[in-house]
Amino acid sequence: MRRAFGAVPVDERNVELRVWAPSVRALAVDVARGRVGLDSVGGGVWECRVAAGAGDEYRLVVDGGETYPDPCSRAQPYGVRGPSAVVDTGAFTWTDGGWQGVALDDLVIYELHVGTFTDEGTFDAVIPRLRGLRALGVTAIELMPVATFAGERGWGYDGLYLSAPHSAYGGPDGLARLVDAAHAEGLAVLLDVVYNHVGPGNEALRAFAPYITGRHDTVWGDALDYEQAGVREWAIQNAELWVRDYHVDGLRLDAVHTILDESPLHICAELAARVRDAHPRALVISEMEVDDWRPIEEWGHDAQWADRAHHELHVLLSGEHDGYYEGYGSVERLAEALRGDGHDPRRLVVNAQNHDQVGNRATGDRLPPDALRVAAAVVLFSASTPLLFMGEESFEPQPFQFFTDHIDPAIAEATREGRRREFAAFTSFGEEVPDPESAETFLRSKLSQREPDAFYRDLLALRRELPGDLSVEADEDAKTLRMRRGGVELVADFVAKQVHILR
Repeated sequence: MRRAFGAVPVDERNVELRVWAPSVRALAVDVARGRVGLDSVGGGVWECRVAAGAGDEYRLVVDGGETYPDPCSRAQPYGVRGPSAVVDTGAFTWTDGGWQGVALDDLVIYELHVGTFTDEGTFDAVIPRLRGLRALGVTAIELMPVATFAGERGWGYDGLYLSAPHSAYGGPDGLARLVDAAHAEGLAVLLDVVYNHVGPGNEALRAFAPYITGRHDTVWGDALDYEQAGVREWAIQNAELWVRDYHVDGLRLDAVHTILDESPLHICAELAARVRDAHPRALVISEMEVDDWRPIEEWGHDAQWADRAHHELHVLLSGEHDGYYEGYGSVERLAEALRGDGHDPRRLVVNAQNHDQVGNRATGDRLPPDALRVAAAVVLFSASTPLLFMGEESFEPQPFQFFTDHIDPAIAEATREGRRREFAAFTSFGEEVPDPESAETFLRSKLSQREPDAFYRDLLALRRELPGDLSVEADEDAKTLRMRRGGVELVADFVAKQVHILR
């Protein structure tokens, strides 16, 4: 079953098409030259060779009736309900032959959302800003999910066609150009991928195969059934595609604690091994809930997000205790998190802000500048792998709000209602929640394109000079934290919201 799913050009005039579709009795493909039947070859897999080439559009015909896009489509030029298109990833132009990637020791991640990072909201529009990020001291950009989702605008975590870069951002060619340009500027590219659920409107996937499990679900949508061999291949081949064909330097796996798999080899472990087979230097980094260390202890991942440090910092600086912030706000526990909680700190990704912790607030408001200075100083002085969220380097005043563009009115209204319910436990956020379906919510979230503050540039320059060893002392009564690396000491005062660096 490891042969590639989807439409893969074999020469300029022919494509091999392979689909996992155990739920159908007959399968055909409609292309410009007519309808061609696929043959069942066992294991629920259907395949054929068809006269087609790069750019040609096609739709799959289930049991002689309904037509759907390819579950492993490489491009959806007209969105989730339109035809798929053949992509020849071997025809991308690359100039990065000498690129060696970025080691974990040198990783400074800059998380960005393609649609709001620039006014244009495209892959190509990111390119002119890469040099400035490298000059700031960033070594890798991390793109929030770019797989095709419903509508034009969204965070990307409700993707439906995981192997098709979103057409509104510039599609496959645009993503390849961005990765190549980043490498030319000395920046790695990490890609946020979602394998814990698929977005609403997934009837097309269900028509082909049992992608969805009824044994459990997620708070975001339908959970995937990784005890099905075809579902495992669908996800793993997607991961291989990014690091092999798009030269992506690593993947950030979204919310892996919600991926339930009772197979002898967990899907997250198998995926990491296959990614390294496809690209030995590629990094695999997971988002995992607090105190669950399976990614780095059991699954062979390079690193994982460590949200405890963020939550302790946020509560110490904001005083908020609502919702999932309940129980945080300890300087000593922050110190323990920065020491690594018993792990190599380099394998823990820490941040003062990220898309979740800003965008999942009711109004998407960011930390005030005085609090952000303290939080950012602690993060960048730490021995952990730091992540900056787009705009924080310039103390961006614009919010980053939750926005969607669902094409099904019922799903759109359910999203609005769900968003309102979500903040019932966060009384300090107030009751007004921006309409996620409004274009204004999206437009408010675009960066104002301010220059980076010297504070961040200086901290990142200092970080490059510091030795790896870190000592941390906490004073719970005074609410102060002392961090020392080599001959440099940082003192963070969470009451006064001040930070001092002593040499």
